[in-house]
Amino acid sequence: MTIELIDRIEVEMAESGEPSLDKMFEQLERMPVPEGFKAEIVEGIAYRAPQRTTHWDIIRRVLRQLEDRFGEDAKITSDVRIDFPGYLNGFCPDLTKLAEGAEPDEDGQWSYRDVEFVLEVVSRGTRANAYGTKKATYATAGVPVYLIADPYQGQCQIFTEPKDDDYRTKRTVEFGEPIDLMGTVVDVVLSTEKFPRG
Repeated sequence: MTIELIDRIEVEMAESGEPSLDKMFEQLERMPVPEGFKAEIVEGIAYRAPQRTTHWDIIRRVLRQLEDRFGEDAKITSDVRIDFPGYLNGFCPDLTKLAEGAEPDEDGQWSYRDVEFVLEVVSRGTRANAYGTKKATYATAGVPVYLIADPYQGQCQIFTEPKDDDYRTKRTVEFGEPIDLMGTVVDVVLSTEKFPRG
């Protein structure tokens, strides 16, 4: 049985009367989170979702292909907090490729402006975020390539050419078919042949 947890966090308000992402993440760190759960904040709501084996297998397969393309020293992160535009968006994307030369700030955080590629693997409890709020936020942030892998449907959605809060280009690829990202900043063809289903 899989359990998806959604938490609303009460935090001290900043001087502006708004909570801060830093304070919200501090609260999350103090809460008992079962091992194997990922936590992130989407529009001010904390989501904790289990990282299933299927989830990790897809992430790992894409990571290996990106490392084959860009090398082991490429700036690729998994489940690392990046603050995105909009109301209290502290996302921890399943996989993020940052631009060559990107550097974290003095607090060790990466800038969303350096994000070139994001992979989100759908979980049942966070599906609406991946296809809704996160897609709009990534487009607003100018993320050039956003890939959603959905093991429940056995397909990937590829979004490119961000404009305002949406993407101009959307393609659907069934698991088993290649994802052609040639001509994008990622410039690779990803194999989905071994992507497991939900």
